[in-house]
Amino acid sequence: MNKSNNGLKKEKKTIEIMIKKYCQHFHNTEIKLCDNCSVLLKYANNRLDNCYYLKKFGTKPICYKCPIHCYKPDMRKKIRKIMRYMGPRMMFSHPIMGLNHLFHRFQKINKIPKKIAT
Repeated sequence: MNKSNNGLKKEKKTIEIMIKKYCQHFHNTEIKLCDNCSVLLKYANNRLDNCYYLKKFGTKPICYKCPIHCYKPDMRKKIRKIMRYMGPRMMFSHPIMGLNHLFHRFQKINKIPKKIAT
């Protein structure tokens, strides 16, 4: 398995855990996600699977640093709310994953162009 696939799996797992924990806390779910969070998770995974940078360059910045905002405005608002809530809490519930996510937030990626040539 190549590095980009492994990174993509980690990113998908991180977002899944964040959405599940958020849903458990705010929507009183236990095992399954509520309908809204389930739709958001599917949407986020689809966006990751279809990432322009990953397909074109084999690597991608974390969404926070990406110059392209591929989420629809309403979905972006929802995911930002979850990230703001769960980001600091990941250090307690999943410390390795939280540290890895924090590390990538400050990591500089040189291969990613700021603008896409059309």
